[in-house]
Amino acid sequence: MTTTLRKAVLLGLFAATVPMLASALTPPPQSQAPLVGTNDIPRTFDDPVPGGQDFIKRVEMVPMRDGVKLYTVILIPKGAKNAPILLTRTPYNAEERAGNLMSPKLVDAVPLGDAVFAKAGYIRIYQDVRGKYGSEGDYVMMRPVRGPLNPTKVDQVTDAWDTIDWLVKHLKESNGRVAMIGSSYEGFTAAMALLEPHPALKASVPESPVIDAYMGDDWFHYGAFRNMMLGYVHMQTVQKGPGAVTPSDTFDKYEEYLQAGSTGDYVRSRGLDKLPFVARMMGHPSYDAFWQGQDLAKLLAARPSNVPTLWEQGLFDQEDMWGANHAWLALKAAGHIGNNWLVLGPWSHSQVNGKGYSVGPLQWNGDTSAQYMRDMVLPFLEQYLRDGPDAKLPRVAVYNTGDNHWDGFETWPTSCESGCGKALKPLFLTERFGLSFDAPGAVQAGDTYTSDPAKPVPFLPRPVLDPFYGYGSTYAGYLPWSKWLLNDQRFVDGRPDVLVYETPVLTEPVRVQGIPVADIRAATTGTDGDFVVKLIDVYPSSVPGNPTMGGYQLPIALDIFRGRYRESFEHPTAIPANQPQRYKFDLPNVNHVFQPGHKIMVQIQSSLFPLYDRNPQTFVPNIFNAKPGDYRAANVTVLRSKEQASAVWLPVVEGR
Repeated sequence: MTTTLRKAVLLGLFAATVPMLASALTPPPQSQAPLVGTNDIPRTFDDPVPGGQDFIKRVEMVPMRDGVKLYTVILIPKGAKNAPILLTRTPYNAEERAGNLMSPKLVDAVPLGDAVFAKAGYIRIYQDVRGKYGSEGDYVMMRPVRGPLNPTKVDQVTDAWDTIDWLVKHLKESNGRVAMIGSSYEGFTAAMALLEPHPALKASVPESPVIDAYMGDDWFHYGAFRNMMLGYVHMQTVQKGPGAVTPSDTFDKYEEYLQAGSTGDYVRSRGLDKLPFVARMMGHPSYDAFWQGQDLAKLLAARPSNVPTLWEQGLFDQEDMWGANHAWLALKAAGHIGNNWLVLGPWSHSQVNGKGYSVGPLQWNGDTSAQYMRDMVLPFLEQYLRDGPDAKLPRVAVYNTGDNHWDGFETWPTSCESGCGKALKPLFLTERFGLSFDAPGAVQAGDTYTSDPAKPVPFLPRPVLDPFYGYGSTYAGYLPWSKWLLNDQRFVDGRPDVLVYETPVLTEPVRVQGIPVADIRAATTGTDGDFVVKLIDVYPSSVPGNPTMGGYQLPIALDIFRGRYRESFEHPTAIPANQPQRYKFDLPNVNHVFQPGHKIMVQIQSSLFPLYDRNPQTFVPNIFNAKPGDYRAANVTVLRSKEQASAVWLPVVEGR
């Protein structure tokens, strides 16, 4: 091809290409969508549902009666018709609580504890309580019911009512029946809804609910303040979304709290007094109208509902040991037990929603959490939400931590001080640090230890880690916060400020079913003081097949009691120095067998630090504000004479 011909070809190609380029660069006619000048964020948009997903996710801002809207995540199985609704109201981020919603199947998307409900075709709903995460309004920690402590027109009762009302009117896939379920704070919101239940609320499952946060749940136990819940309050109330745990000065919380001085000094040094709920707690160290007005067990007994309710509580719940048990007992005392059931399982706090093969060093017969969800909760909900067959639940189901199986009872406790047919049996403190079911005969006898606030007894081997910083983590053999109630008590056995009493080696099993009662007679050189009582199962020195349990001192039940409240929790009084006084209080529930070859042990001490605040052992109006000079060592004498007999009263039963 000549040079002239090549030029002609190229010119022809260029001439043909120019119109094409011009067309490509020409703006589209006005009839097509413009490229600029619009908002790329549409006013409404339904989340795309990948073709493989078997559920639909909806997010709604559900209006309350005062105009506040609550962020609500709704998970609906595809093709659902006449499906029951299961609702959880949470302060812990509804979007996260709903699970991993990128999963194609609902059963895999929701948290483990909800899988059984996903399989059964339930509409699953999570809602942020007002003021938290996606919900509007103001957040109030454990918002009290409307009345003297809450002058507004809304509370958790009205918010639950308004939510349920909206759901049954707007979810065409539902059968109009709703149940509430949730653990801890979520259990509290489920229980609150029972005070004025919506007609569509057909069942409720409060798990480890916060019922009386002064007597035995999160904030106090029998008047002793739970220091290590301050980080939780900080995390929950410092901002609307996820907050930070209080920063630590040291790795060891024991050292950090000890160096701070009083709990009030710790609070002020970190600015926590600026958090309204912390300030309220510090202003009410006694069981006054502020706390009494929030006792949900008393409120429920005064206004009992007809909603079938399944109460759940862990036998080793390190946070909310009190709530479900006492709500059930209060309703029983009010003669309203016909629609209330109780489950006491072998779990730490909220473990019921995870795996239940074990807790601490104890291994169970299968996954007890799955057994609870599959064999108790689901049949219970099916009965009342779908007119299913009678669930045939025992009135009370309690896991037997000695024989390793579930037991069913028609009432609880099976033995008590009065009113239940079987009397408690006192296990007396005796000479030579023994325990016996025979009453002591000595005229005057006692054992003395020195309780020094400068050297409090730790509740865990040091270093004590922040429970909300590395929740569940293990450091150098450290048993984490969620299992501290089962920690081997040999780490304090031998301290001069811990009294240790034990039986001879048992030749027969000792079965206990119910609520043990600590009954301590003691004198102190101080004018205030705490008493910690632990009921312990001591394993043989050698356990074939499980050598790590050799000699293990396993706590079965323990608690703390603040001495100033021995006569009244509302009106504290100084302890008269050097005069015998009685300190009597219930320990947590037990359903256990002390096996032959084991021993029963009781430990007594005056601190459980830093979980609980230090008692200065000098009577002051408000321990939160105790001064350095108020903290004084005291000699405590635990009496074990015929006239002043100390004992732990056990709910002993014969046979199986």
